[in-house]
Amino acid sequence: MAGTTFDHADSAAAADPTPASTPKPASTPKIVYRVPAAEDGATVHALIAECPPLDQNSLYCNLLQCTHFADTCILAEADGEAAGWISAYRPPAERETLFIWQVAVHERARGMGLGRAMIDALLSRDATRGVTGIKTTITPDNEASWALFRSVARRRDAPFASEAWFDRDRHLGGRHETEHLVAIGPFGAFAGNQF
Repeated sequence: MAGTTFDHADSAAAADPTPASTPKPASTPKIVYRVPAAEDGATVHALIAECPPLDQNSLYCNLLQCTHFADTCILAEADGEAAGWISAYRPPAERETLFIWQVAVHERARGMGLGRAMIDALLSRDATRGVTGIKTTITPDNEASWALFRSVARRRDAPFASEAWFDRDRHLGGRHETEHLVAIGPFGAFAGNQF
């Protein structure tokens, strides 16, 4: 489903979720955040497949994201391997908004705050200049995504609002949980309801 957003990592990114009995990695991997290219389409497709319950789109869709929407998508690599992905775009009728379509963080990169870091990196690009808010959709049971986006709202001193948008029965044929539209913004001290 196009509107699904999920980040397995960041429900407790502010605190270290690693149990005391679990040994810490010997070194922190080097993370590189970059604009994707056509050659990354298959890698992105494979990464999403390794992050259930994310909806898998076609490889062709991922290729379009890595080309037509490359400036508003981001690939994070940890020590040269794909570790995280965000697909996003600026809706034509809402140029001040960045709509985040999907967030994927590979299991090996969880607990590092990668979801938030990718959002921050996206919002620092020239392609997102003028963006004053974020929108995304989240299913009711996706606690990790709710936590991630609430955290983004807090860090940006922005209002957070949500409402049911794509209904399970009316829009999704009963095959997918209702998607709630989440709006964060405007950023900074400007309050206001986005709906």
